[in-house]
Amino acid sequence: MGFKCGIVGLPNVGKSTLFNALTETASAEAANYPFCTIEPNTGIVSVPDKRLIELSNLAKSQKIIPAQMQFVDIAGLVSGASKGEGLGNKFLSHIREVDAIIHVLRCFEDPDITHVENNINPLRDAEIIETELMLADIESLDRQIQNLTKKAKTNDQEAKSDLLLMNELYTLLSEGKPIRLGNFTDEKIKQYKSFNLLTSKPILYVCNVDENDAASGNGFTKNIYEKAKNENCEAVIISGSIEAEIALLEYDEKTDFLRDLNLEESGLSRLIKAGFSLLDLITFFTIGPKEARAWTLKKNSTAPRAAGVIHTDFEKGFIRAETISCDDYLKYKSEQAAKDAGRVRIEGADYLVKDGDVFHFRFNV
Repeated sequence: MGFKCGIVGLPNVGKSTLFNALTETASAEAANYPFCTIEPNTGIVSVPDKRLIELSNLAKSQKIIPAQMQFVDIAGLVSGASKGEGLGNKFLSHIREVDAIIHVLRCFEDPDITHVENNINPLRDAEIIETELMLADIESLDRQIQNLTKKAKTNDQEAKSDLLLMNELYTLLSEGKPIRLGNFTDEKIKQYKSFNLLTSKPILYVCNVDENDAASGNGFTKNIYEKAKNENCEAVIISGSIEAEIALLEYDEKTDFLRDLNLEESGLSRLIKAGFSLLDLITFFTIGPKEARAWTLKKNSTAPRAAGVIHTDFEKGFIRAETISCDDYLKYKSEQAAKDAGRVRIEGADYLVKDGDVFHFRFNV
C-alpha cells in the first residue's frame, strides 16, 4: 500500500480523538494535556466506496476487500518546535515520513479543554505550524546547500541542478511561503520531492467542531475554508465528539444517528475520501466470485503498473488487460452482459488506467 497521511496540529485540538475514530480503536490515549501522543500511532483505514459493494453484489463475491490508507497520529507541536521546543524534533522527524499532511484545527470553544495558546484562533494555529515547518525546511536546505556546493565545484551536473533549485526554494521560504504554494514546473516538483522538505507535502485542513456545528460549520470554519481556497487545497468539517461516539456503532445504527443530525455521511468518510484525493490516487477493481477487491494506484499510471500493484510478476509479464468501466459493469449487471454489449475493451501496455476500471490481467512469466 505505502500511502501515508500524517495527522498533525497543536496539542489538544483533537488529533488523537480523530485517529481513534478513524481506526475504530482507543489505541491513542486521548488525554487532556499536551503531548499525550509521543510516538506516532499508525492505523490502516478502509476507503469507503459504494461501487465496490455494488460490484460485489452483482458478482456474488464471497469476500470484499476495500482499498486502504495509512494514517499516523503525530505528537502535537508548539511554537519553537523547529528549535526543539516541546517535542519538536521528534515531531519533525515523524512528519518527514508521511506523504501528505492532515492538519487538525480546533474550531470549537470548551473551557474544560485547555488550549496551548489560551484562546481559540484556528488561523493563528495554522500559521504557527506552517511557520515551524518552514523554519525546519530552511534549516534542512542550509545543510543540503552546504554539502552540494562542494560537489557542484567538481562539475557534478546533478549537484549543480539541485543546488540551483534549492536556492530557489530557500528564497521562497525566506519570503514566508511554503514550497507547495510555489509556481514550479512538473519537472521541478519531481526534482524537489527528493529533498524531503516538509512544506512540499500536500495538505488538508480538518476543522474540528462541536456537535451543533457539524452540519454547517461556524465562523472559525468559514475562515479556514477561505484559507484553503486561497491555497488551492481542501478543508473538511468534522466533529470529533460525534465521530468518537459513532465509531463502534453498527452500520444501520450509524446511519440513523447521522440522519438525526442532518448529516449524509460521517465526517471521517469525507476525510478519508479527501485524503485519497490529496494523494492523487485512483481506484481500480478486480471482481470475481471469490472476492471483490479495490486497489490503489497513482493517477496517470499505466495498465502494467496497475497489474504490478497486485503482483510484481503481473507487471513483468504483462500481455494485455481486459477492461470494463465500473459504470458499464453496473449498467449491464454482469461481466458477460457487458461483453455481449461490446463494452469490454482490450488494452495494451500504454493504456492509462481510469478511476473505476474493472480489470482482468493477462500475463506470462
